[in-house]
Amino acid sequence: MGFKCGIVGLPNVGKSTLFNALTNSSKAQAANFPFCTIDPNIGIVPVPDERLNKLSKISNSKKVINTTISFVDIAGLVKGASKGEGLGNKFLSHIREVDAVIHMIRCFDSDDIQNVNPNIDPIRDIEIIETEMMLADLESIQKRLEKNNKKNIDEDQIKILEIALDCINNEKDISVLNSQFEKKQINQSGLLSIKPKIFVCNVDESSLKDGNIYTKNFIEKFGEENTLIISADIENQINDLPLEEKINYMEMIGLKNTGLSKLIQKGYKLLDLDTYFTSGPEETRAWTIQKNCTAPKAASEIHTDFEKGFIRAETISYDDFVANDGWVKSKENGKMRLEGKDYIVKDGDILNFRFNT
Repeated sequence: MGFKCGIVGLPNVGKSTLFNALTNSSKAQAANFPFCTIDPNIGIVPVPDERLNKLSKISNSKKVINTTISFVDIAGLVKGASKGEGLGNKFLSHIREVDAVIHMIRCFDSDDIQNVNPNIDPIRDIEIIETEMMLADLESIQKRLEKNNKKNIDEDQIKILEIALDCINNEKDISVLNSQFEKKQINQSGLLSIKPKIFVCNVDESSLKDGNIYTKNFIEKFGEENTLIISADIENQINDLPLEEKINYMEMIGLKNTGLSKLIQKGYKLLDLDTYFTSGPEETRAWTIQKNCTAPKAASEIHTDFEKGFIRAETISYDDFVANDGWVKSKENGKMRLEGKDYIVKDGDILNFRFNT
């Protein structure tokens, strides 16, 4: 399935620079003026996974196929976007299409890069974006709950919208919806405010290791769990280096992981995602699934017919597959299991599906 992350923020906070770094491309025009990005740029990036290469060598696979993550560079929002300020309505509609929102926040001083506000204040900036998304939700909810439109909406969606409306009007935490409804139902609502969020504090090189006053204030208010400190500019520079120089430079500046690696780790945790593998002579491939996914549902990621005709899943854990050098010895040593429809797939499982056509 992969997943799609939308990069949002005020103009000139480094969204397009980060997008270029994450996708190792120059698709997104980076310029020093607001609304440089109008149509969203989309980059599909393979998710690095060291396990793939090990599995591929053991199976002597002809091809290795990573699972993917999509990054969407959404143009800068401003105060009043929900009422159409800047190019707001168009931009807000792009956010509805993503699985998670990456909030890009300016946490650096610069006389060279224009700032839409008179000073640097990441907390204020986040509140502007969150407010605009909330106001856009409010307008959307009110329209859908009007008498004429209500009759076209199912009961669960009406309940979701009514609870969301109460939360927005009374400044309650809208995430209460997550404990009352399934993720699929919430996604169908198209609400922006409920989207899972990752906060990216964009800093200069000197603040990359220990942060700065802006990141400390931000983390104090919003916490560390979903917050990353990244220098979009440094990430871009790293991408331009040959592999050996890249490793040396990262060591020199004390950077253990790239921004892409950090974002993927946060994203998988935030969205409750796991990875399973298929591995054989033709290809070794990674597949992204929701945590607690049943075997038939995991099979549907390959093809819907696999779910419909599911019989059993030949299953080996990653550690057992590597320790026993592949399918044959794993089976001989009793490490391959036949799992049925109720089996919950574990992260790292290697699966082979039996199904009726």
